[in-house]
Amino acid sequence: MIARLTGMAGRLTRDKADTLLLLLAAVMVLAPHFGHLPLWTSATVCLTLFWRGAITLRGSRLPPMWLLLPVSLLAMGGVYLTFRTLLGREPGVTMLALLLTFKLLEMHARRDLFVVIFLSFFLLLTNFFYSQSILTALAMIATIIVLLSAQITFQFTGSVPPLAARLKLAGRVFLIAAPLGVLLFVGFPRIQGPLWGLPGDAGGKSGMSDTMSPGSMTSLALSEEVAFRARFDGAAPPQEQLYWRGPVLSNYDGRTWSRIGRPLHPVAQLRLARQLAWKGPSYPYEVTLEPGRRQFLFMLELSDPGPSVDGGNPAYTAELEQLVGASSDKRMRYTSVAHPNHVAQPGLEPEVLERWLQLPQGFNPRTLRYAAQIQALRAERGDDVAIATVLDMFRKGFEYTLEPGRLGRDEIDEFLFDTRKGFCEHFSGSFVYVMRAAGLPARVVNGYQGGERNPVDGYYTVRQSDAHAWSEVWLGPQRGWTRVDPTAAVAPERIRTSLAQTLPQVAPFGLQGLADLARDQTSWLAQMRFGISAMNNAWNQWILDYNPNRQQDFLRALAAAFGDWRLLAGLALCAGLVWWMKYRRTERARDPVDAAYLAFCRQLARHGVDKAPDEGPLDLAQRVRQLKLPHEKIVAMTGFLTLYGALKYGAPAAQREDNPVARLNSLLKQSR
Repeated sequence: MIARLTGMAGRLTRDKADTLLLLLAAVMVLAPHFGHLPLWTSATVCLTLFWRGAITLRGSRLPPMWLLLPVSLLAMGGVYLTFRTLLGREPGVTMLALLLTFKLLEMHARRDLFVVIFLSFFLLLTNFFYSQSILTALAMIATIIVLLSAQITFQFTGSVPPLAARLKLAGRVFLIAAPLGVLLFVGFPRIQGPLWGLPGDAGGKSGMSDTMSPGSMTSLALSEEVAFRARFDGAAPPQEQLYWRGPVLSNYDGRTWSRIGRPLHPVAQLRLARQLAWKGPSYPYEVTLEPGRRQFLFMLELSDPGPSVDGGNPAYTAELEQLVGASSDKRMRYTSVAHPNHVAQPGLEPEVLERWLQLPQGFNPRTLRYAAQIQALRAERGDDVAIATVLDMFRKGFEYTLEPGRLGRDEIDEFLFDTRKGFCEHFSGSFVYVMRAAGLPARVVNGYQGGERNPVDGYYTVRQSDAHAWSEVWLGPQRGWTRVDPTAAVAPERIRTSLAQTLPQVAPFGLQGLADLARDQTSWLAQMRFGISAMNNAWNQWILDYNPNRQQDFLRALAAAFGDWRLLAGLALCAGLVWWMKYRRTERARDPVDAAYLAFCRQLARHGVDKAPDEGPLDLAQRVRQLKLPHEKIVAMTGFLTLYGALKYGAPAAQREDNPVARLNSLLKQSR
């Protein structure tokens, strides 16, 4: 089959081969868009490309304008009916894809070929609207080289080099332009906001919600998408202290927990900051939050108020949440300092604490009776004993699972006394309910727990599957808000490791061994995964998130580095070495007769004789005889030019001479 295709390609005329190469480039441009184009558009594009390929191979005439025009108008009408507009990212990209394929059917002049190529370059650029990963960039580079090969092919007027040679030439053109592109990327002033997005078009991933109900955390736990990455400036806290605080849920209506927090006035924020006391070690860290329609900054518990955020002004709420001014759907980077050992808001007034004691009426009677017992125990033996008693209940007979089953109206009663199966939202929500019913202020905190450290770059990767919910209880004016994680009582391995190792999934298609190998952090597969993750993170940090702040920091560091004369000397030495190696390689690759003649012309220039472009060696010899030089030099010079002319223009006597090149170099040496 391959030999048959190769033979068929060899029998193609030049016009057909050039057109098929252009069609291949167009297919490479259009293929990445099939994942988001409407189905009818993808089908139309494929049929049109197939039609154009058949026309090329059969040598048929292109369709007339009276047929193409109605088809184009129908396609534009389809775009409008699909999107209800012709403006915006999705309809714009769809129309460009249709325009490119229809233009392939309307190529009557050389100008039309270049219109197709330029449309392809423009449509290729729109890939960044949908993906900015490394794989997308590599695929675009390959497509650019094929497009350049097609463009170069149309420039040849005589014989055409083989396709491999044209691809190599296109690759060289790309490499020549690449340094200028890198220079523009590094030095051109950056703009605030995402470059590859249109207003209102960016969907963004919702990630963690600001409400919680049974099953809400389970859906996140099944996702392996990256939520954020964190890097510590120095040592990192133990795994069991990696609680990344997000929305705080204080309202409960019998089914759903929700927030009540609002950004505080700056004066109130300062007052709140004074209600936080740190003790023990501190951990400076940096977080790169992935894009998603969220308002929360996930901070390691408990971090300094007012982290340093690129492009945002964070604010505190009374529930110790950290918010940005508006819901953000772009990648964000921020830094802060965490203090795992802290005292938070110990001086709250009783009327303020009332909001964290409220419960809806008419729900969960069995839980209320149990809470009355806990309240009596609390009055007799203290808060710590009451909390420990509830946690002991969770340790005995409860199951941590992703499939807890459906719960009815009195969900807390059914979970605590009937099913006894749940995920983190069941344990934290029911614990807070019991604490409030027992008279102890409590609330639910959503966020993430843990993270996988990448040994390649030292970053912690926190995924959506690390989503977690825990509880906070106010333990009096000496201790303030204190974290209590009921899930740690039921499944302590979840806090020490990860959800994947706590609840291992059954891999489909008999790939369980491969899945277990990937979870083993010492295996070759895990090391490969870490390497790819580090590469993606570096791409995100230095390419996708190269914002104005990072650009200014980089340019300042670059300016300081170039201020060191040793670096400049090293760069100059390297540049000189590269030039010398290239010069020697060029000299060796040059014809020895031509090399000697160029050296001779340089000698003449030092004597004031500049060779004219149309001046031959014999005419030049006449001018040499007029120089005021010693007779033996004149003889050597004229002899050199005579022998050079004979060698270049085929005098038989010169060709028969033994080693004429050595004789030429000898005359060159005598003429110096």
